[in-house]
Amino acid sequence: MDSRNDLRNVAIVAHVDHGKTTLVDALMWQAGAFGERATVEKTGERVMDSGELEREKGITILAKNTAIHYRGPAAAAAGAPEGITINVIDTPGHADFGGEVERGLSMVDGVILLVDASEGPLPQTRFVLRKALEASLPVIIVINKVDRPDARIAEVESETQDLLLSLASDLDHPDPDMLDSLLETPVIYASAKAGRASLTRPADGQLPDSADLEPLFEAIVNYIPAPHFEADAPLAAQVTNLDASPFLGRIALLRIYSGTIKKGATVAWVRADGTTSSAHISELLLTEGLERKPATSARAGDIVAIAGIPDITIGDSLVDPEDPRPLPPIHVDDPAISMTIGINTSPLAGTEGKGHKLTARQVKDRLDQELVGNVSIRVLPTGRPDAWEVQDRGELALAILVEQMRREGFELTVGKPQVVTRTIDGTVCEPMQRTTIDVPEEYLGAVTQLMAARKGLMETMANHGTGWVRMEFVVPARGMIGFRSAFLTQTRGTGIAASISEGYAPWMGEISSRATGSLVSDRAGQVTAYALQRLEDRGTFFVTPGQEVYEGQVVGENPRDEDMDVNVVRAKEMTNMRSATADVFETLQAPRRLTLEEAMEFAADDECLEVTPESVRVRKVVLSAVERGKIAGRKKRAKK
Repeated sequence: MDSRNDLRNVAIVAHVDHGKTTLVDALMWQAGAFGERATVEKTGERVMDSGELEREKGITILAKNTAIHYRGPAAAAAGAPEGITINVIDTPGHADFGGEVERGLSMVDGVILLVDASEGPLPQTRFVLRKALEASLPVIIVINKVDRPDARIAEVESETQDLLLSLASDLDHPDPDMLDSLLETPVIYASAKAGRASLTRPADGQLPDSADLEPLFEAIVNYIPAPHFEADAPLAAQVTNLDASPFLGRIALLRIYSGTIKKGATVAWVRADGTTSSAHISELLLTEGLERKPATSARAGDIVAIAGIPDITIGDSLVDPEDPRPLPPIHVDDPAISMTIGINTSPLAGTEGKGHKLTARQVKDRLDQELVGNVSIRVLPTGRPDAWEVQDRGELALAILVEQMRREGFELTVGKPQVVTRTIDGTVCEPMQRTTIDVPEEYLGAVTQLMAARKGLMETMANHGTGWVRMEFVVPARGMIGFRSAFLTQTRGTGIAASISEGYAPWMGEISSRATGSLVSDRAGQVTAYALQRLEDRGTFFVTPGQEVYEGQVVGENPRDEDMDVNVVRAKEMTNMRSATADVFETLQAPRRLTLEEAMEFAADDECLEVTPESVRVRKVVLSAVERGKIAGRKKRAKK
């Protein structure tokens, strides 16, 4: 086996908000990836989070790669005096985007595991670490944010190493060499925001003693193996990501496992279903920093972008036509949550200026487009020509898709999220989640009661003596739908919760959803201040005077566990009698503004969302109050 000592391919993985993207930015700045005339200013912005939604939400949604050319002392010591190219994959930290993590790990030869010095290992830490160990990838542990005032560095280091060894011992077919190497896993102490790292453990809350990230660069060079390949093997490359260019069309990102690929060459293209055809490489691009630059050839170990194959997709292989050796497809865990997405069927469809994509064909084309680049999504027919069932890992992933579509001008009807069940040995099973919750001690009872109502089983509870308690539950994924709002209310916004998939278990029985009802408009018209003033004691409203509403639209929340039809368009009666209180000024309570995620959580089983570029409305699936009454009557008779 040959290897390339001038190259390292590494992924940075961690739980959400533990500092992955910030660390990648710091590595790029210190390695001079932006050059002397860089147009990017170091303003604290995360340059790797390029999407509008990523910047707004502060999370990474898509796995991205960058190439850093490192010329430090470790490169010369490793026998690469001209420098070493480090291809870095920045992966998402949220469990809903696990497909992006799995895809990123398929491109690399090792991982940097980032752990917050205060929070320690959390659910997504376990998920990404398990995936890395299943792929027999070596791991570098980086304890980040060591300068946090509440840092507990030694404890977090011990927890991370215990997790690493326990996951390795649980593997079905562990690699003996990998198990031995785990005992020598390097630990780096870092502050990504300050751009500093050290091999020496600092005191809690203190910055590392090094002035830069050189210790981390050295660990990458010395511990992450160089790409290995057979010198005489034919071309074998696999598509791991997709992009698009207005000039080049579809761009496929490849990891080359053996052989050489050249610009202008004709290769064999092997699809996931096994069919093969010839393809022409019209353009070949290598990444430098954040830019892709033209190249004439690339060889084993490189991560490259190619153009010229319009229908190529993730998981496809490019191989030598004379000796085709396609690679196995990329495995991605099955989706756990589904919801229906269709055209906007409300009476207000098409009445807002920004919504211009209204037809079923446009919606279906957009969902098909999402299938191309999103490996974890599924789109299934519903028996209706204007609606489709969309499945993904979790609520957030589906909410991101809907948010992207509304910003593109789509008007949609979105159903309440449901779990995707499967039958195992004749038993209906539902997806489970492992949920870790951190709360102040005073909310321990409230959270325990909240989880018990959602069929959650507590497995561990730990008190670190800081006034906070960490609990770990196994709970049906169905019980976590709508959990966030109730959890934040119970903990006064202080609690932290995170979940990952925990396989399947037999159906856990009925779980009560929200404990409140809906205030439903009983007619169409324009909301009046007079009507809202008379109805204020009925609950909290989502609408303001002057807004158009329709029959069946949910206009507020009823504190009681029942729906109530209300007239919010009632106008003040005009008489020639002067009231004693005519000139008394009345004020209205501020309406509750629901975001898309909040509306998805709020919707009851018989409700759905109307989503447009300008509005998010909750509505009844059946708009007519008379028809809803008939349905309720039939259900009561059926129970008897």
